[in-house]
Amino acid sequence: MADAGERTDTSTDIDADERNHRLERGQTAVVAASDSSDRSKDKTGDQKTLRRLAQNREAARKSRLRKKAYVQQLESSRLKLTQLEQELQRARQQGIFISSTGDQSHTISANGAKSFDIEYGRWLEEHNRQVNELRAAVNAHASDTDLRTIVDGITTQFDEIFKIKGVAAKADVFHILSGMWKTPAERCFMWLGGFRPSEILKLLSNQLEPLTEQQVMGLCDLQQSSQQAEDALSQGMEALQQSLAETLAGSLGPSGSSGNVANYMGQMAMAMGKLGTLEKFLRQADNLRQQTLQQMHQRLTTRQSARAVLTIHDYFSRLRALSSLWLARPRE
Repeated sequence: MADAGERTDTSTDIDADERNHRLERGQTAVVAASDSSDRSKDKTGDQKTLRRLAQNREAARKSRLRKKAYVQQLESSRLKLTQLEQELQRARQQGIFISSTGDQSHTISANGAKSFDIEYGRWLEEHNRQVNELRAAVNAHASDTDLRTIVDGITTQFDEIFKIKGVAAKADVFHILSGMWKTPAERCFMWLGGFRPSEILKLLSNQLEPLTEQQVMGLCDLQQSSQQAEDALSQGMEALQQSLAETLAGSLGPSGSSGNVANYMGQMAMAMGKLGTLEKFLRQADNLRQQTLQQMHQRLTTRQSARAVLTIHDYFSRLRALSSLWLARPRE
């Protein structure tokens, strides 16, 4: 019995020790698992931080590249502008563009389109200045003599633009006829490279009252004659276009390709000759505009002529303003 009791006590001690060892191992495992979880979380957080830092560095790099490209673009634009200014200065020194003094109608070179656009801009700036001077004189109730001097100066300036257009048409008649030197809204109402004289007279009919009966009859006759001349020129232009189309079509073979070389060259030579008529139509249209303005002033008093000039100017100014509003409209 004593031996059995000793064995029982020994067994009990062994079981207790075993439980203690198991408990210690369990606690160690829990601690190790907890440490592993913490390290995993720390590792995941570090990866997110590194990824975010990498993204920030990439965004900063792209931003620096965009800024560098923008600066380079500005520098390139500045160099181009400087180059254009130098070329313009050399061109002026060589007499390519119309000078501010002398006979302007003989100084445009073969570079007609660009030269004309620049000269038209200068002409328009001077025209605006003279019209503002006239407006101030009208508002200040200046004398008829002073008003007549200003109106005559504006009329003379219109004569100058017709001369400049004639010279430019010799270099590039298509540019003048297309009206690319005008704003889009102005081009919408263009006729043979300019305004319709009859439309201008219609515009003025309700703006110059009171008119005498003789003035009304004179303006009506002028409007009718202008309309008839416009119709004749328009019909001539249509006939030219039709003839030109038939000439070009005649040089095509049955399959639509060019026929024999001799026939092709002959037809193209005929077409070139007909294109030369465009300059004639443009010159006749400008002559009609010029004569209509002159005859209009002859039928009006000095103050009526001044109001007519202001009305015409305001009409075309509104067309230019309309073009600016249209180009700046919001687009979806």
